Amino acid sequence: MNNSSLRSADSATHLKVVVVSLVAAIMVVGVGILAKPTVSDGSATFASRFDAAGPVIRAGKPTATAGDLGNIR
Repeated sequence: MNNSSLRSADSATHLKVVVVSLVAAIMVVGVGILAKPTVSDGSATFASRFDAAGPVIRAGKPTATAGDLGNIR
């Protein structure tokens, strides 16, 4: 039994790979669900929890540049 490559591996090895992949995917989804932010009072909506509270920063006036700009890498 040569299981050094997935091409030549037997069906038991393929099954093990699929099971390990499914378990890892379920763990990632579980961590993602548990990591969501929680609100203590339960009355806040999505928009109020993630609303920006700082000042608005606007872009300045465009600047024209003349001459050789050199190489941009």
